[in-house]
Amino acid sequence: MFRLIFFVLLILVLYYLLHYLIKDMPFSKMKVKGKHEPEELVQDPYCQTYIPKQFALKKKVERQVLYFCSEKCMESYVRKEPKNSA
Repeated sequence: MFRLIFFVLLILVLYYLLHYLIKDMPFSKMKVKGKHEPEELVQDPYCQTYIPKQFALKKKVERQVLYFCSEKCMESYVRKEPKNSA
């Protein structure tokens, strides 16, 4: 019976010790700071695809900022080529 109580106490001490050490680590603080906010999506005017704004290619066309999913779409839009339906 004494062994069982000893092991339970040892496990509790280890748990609280690890909990105390881990809460001061940098990755645990990132969880608190970095709240998951939804990403803003923008639509490619050429292929009509929605993409996260941070990954989109940005180009100013006729005093308007447009966002594109790829170089190919951006170049096609600037040349005013019709989109392939294939």
